[in-house]
Amino acid sequence: CYPSLCHMGPLSSTRTMRLWGPWSLGVALGVFMTIGFALQLWGGPFQRRLPGLQLRQPWAPSPGPAVPSCPPRQRLVFLKTHKSGSSSVLSLLHRYGDRHGLRFALPARYQFGYPRLFQASRVKGYRPQGGGTQPPFHILCHHMRFNLKEVLQVMPSDSFFFSIVRDPAALARSAFSYYKSTSSAFRKAPSLAAFLANPRAFYRPGARGDHYARNLLWFDFGLPFPPQMRTKRGNPQPLRDPNLPQLRVLPSGADPRAHTQDPNALFRPAPTIADSQMSSPASLDLESSSFIQWNLAWLDSVFDLVLVAEYFDESLVLLADALCWGLDDVVGFMHNAQAGGKLGGSTVGNGGLTAEDRQLTARARAWNNLDWALYVHFNHSLWARIKQYGQNRLQSAVAELRARREALAKHCLVGGEALDPKYITDRRFRPFQFGSGKVLGYVLRSGLSLQDQVECERLATPELQYKDKLDAKQFPPTVSLPLKTSRPLSP
Repeated sequence: CYPSLCHMGPLSSTRTMRLWGPWSLGVALGVFMTIGFALQLWGGPFQRRLPGLQLRQPWAPSPGPAVPSCPPRQRLVFLKTHKSGSSSVLSLLHRYGDRHGLRFALPARYQFGYPRLFQASRVKGYRPQGGGTQPPFHILCHHMRFNLKEVLQVMPSDSFFFSIVRDPAALARSAFSYYKSTSSAFRKAPSLAAFLANPRAFYRPGARGDHYARNLLWFDFGLPFPPQMRTKRGNPQPLRDPNLPQLRVLPSGADPRAHTQDPNALFRPAPTIADSQMSSPASLDLESSSFIQWNLAWLDSVFDLVLVAEYFDESLVLLADALCWGLDDVVGFMHNAQAGGKLGGSTVGNGGLTAEDRQLTARARAWNNLDWALYVHFNHSLWARIKQYGQNRLQSAVAELRARREALAKHCLVGGEALDPKYITDRRFRPFQFGSGKVLGYVLRSGLSLQDQVECERLATPELQYKDKLDAKQFPPTVSLPLKTSRPLSP
């Protein structure tokens, strides 16, 4: 069976759908074609029902936080994907859990053995069943390669599962800059354009760090790869259409009514890898479509919500609604952002790009075709939720969220924005510097009240320092007391 799926086992009835089918992905590719055809005929039984979203309380433009009328969800599993704005989501979870005294499932260092699949044994303080009682974990949210069976050893099966995706073209730009020294494929390429023009000249499946160079989202979700992508024979087909099927996605804050999708792009997002042993490109397209469709259906059964980086603020509003949190619980600052970068990337909708940029975007989506399928799928599901939520109501909530973020930035931060790390002298707030670009951070204003100081520190603390803070809180260092010695006996 596929290594990422062999670990699947029986679950309680509340989470049976979360394991519906992935264990069977190890059968022959012909079975995938049969299943794909059956899915097209039957559809419903394999799809996770999209939960109806209802407005629990209108967001009021009041100075205090909006308080939902339902109990907040506090058992959370967040799959922190790479270079997708996930550090900013992690900051929200750190702050919420810290404020409410929740217990985090923490790694011994900063990741759960990544890029290896997640193992429950890597959670600090975890004791297997039968290994004695332990306080329950509330939040699992640090970097891992998703492994559902092991996650459910740590977290309850009724936890809220969510993640975030980003357009593969924007992700490729960010990953190339950030992981150039880590990925052998990126390191050998003089530029991202040169890499995407002939990726096979640089990329070798299984080479050290090269999971960063292709279909990184698919890898982080712990999904299996098609056989032709796990061999060294595969070579990308020449692009038949340099524009590729278009998904028009606007930067966050644009008019949602302009959102359109090409339904044919869902399972054929880009020309796929052509293996020299395959009989024809047409048969490869059919097999790849069934393979991708099955995996996406499984993800729908596992994850309650997947955010979209290009609609970050809209996603946060939906997240607050789904978790029964107040709007202030999802108001925060951007973290781990590189200078010159922009999360709500304009590369997604190709408007305004040069011909060279459009070609790079098309090539990035073609090379990362599994990630493109993920992105199109979850972009579609996000907009289905937005439609249920109400676009006018969403626009009002997003405007309120941004107003509160701006007010917090002016109140807490020097300059009211992120700064170059050279200006950050307090090591508690200086983000870890990695990659070729500078990672921005924050400097707090002086003269804050004690209460405001605590909250502003929570907002500005980078992810590594906050993880250390939570670690010290949950596992306080033990103080060894000197042993008492008894009076020596008289001879």
